[in-house]
Amino acid sequence: MPLFRPKKSLWQRLKDVALLDVGVLARGGVDAGSIEQLETLLLEADFGVPVTSRLIAEVERQAKRGAIRTEAEFLGALRDGIAQALTAGNGAPTFSLGEDKPAVVLVLGVNGAGKTTFIGKLATRLRNEGKRVMVAAGDTFRAGAIDQLRVWAERSGAVFVGAQAGGDPAAVAYSAIDSAVTRGMDVVIIDTAGRLHTSEGLMDELRKVARVIAKRLPGAPHESLLVLDGTIGQNAVAQARTFAAAVPVTGLVITKLDGTARGGVVVAVHEAIDVPVKFVGTGETAADLQPFDAATFARDLVEG
Repeated sequence: MPLFRPKKSLWQRLKDVALLDVGVLARGGVDAGSIEQLETLLLEADFGVPVTSRLIAEVERQAKRGAIRTEAEFLGALRDGIAQALTAGNGAPTFSLGEDKPAVVLVLGVNGAGKTTFIGKLATRLRNEGKRVMVAAGDTFRAGAIDQLRVWAERSGAVFVGAQAGGDPAAVAYSAIDSAVTRGMDVVIIDTAGRLHTSEGLMDELRKVARVIAKRLPGAPHESLLVLDGTIGQNAVAQARTFAAAVPVTGLVITKLDGTARGGVVVAVHEAIDVPVKFVGTGETAADLQPFDAATFARDLVEG
């Protein structure tokens, strides 16, 4: 089952620019012009310079030793290189809540990335697994976010903990964990404010929220998930670096992959902060949230 269907796969884009000359491959190499075009295409697909350089080097290496002589072998080399990049370093995609109850999931990200929708989808997924779930509205700067989260909680059957607009997000998180302990919840999902990632005030606020959570429940948060919009290209890398510098991020959630023709940013973000991708979102319904699998993603990205 595919994780997502890009608007145009890498293979389709390669064919559009008439890149691949199998005759050249069969003679044991990839010509310089083709390599340059492949490099441009990968950069345009938002893989970023470090990943692109490694993929190009691997394709050249395999071609020179005669391991790439057909289109299928070329696609295989590209697909395998992308999967390896996604599993390198801290690449384990497992969403782990541990044995402690309640497990605390802190959700980070800028406004518009799909953070609230992701929380609703995750709550639905956990409820379907039979877990008792609480959702806390820690984004107190947008009344709309609180209302939207309440609707998702009602749909999923999760318990909702609200907040006054303009209230202290750390206090909301602390109270939510208190309530979850008292009520025997399995999981608490805590939303956070998502003003511009360049705001140092917001980063200080997030640090405070994380500290308060850890003080109230040692070992928490058990997962800190950063939600990134897959359509914004290299801006997602800048966002990831800023958030990861403020709060230890345990996993990435890439949303709106159904709206992009590129997708390489998934690899670039993992490369930039060495944090595994754990979920991808490909639509608006609760079912459009998939656990991440590097091999499946690489196949979808390359072959469509």
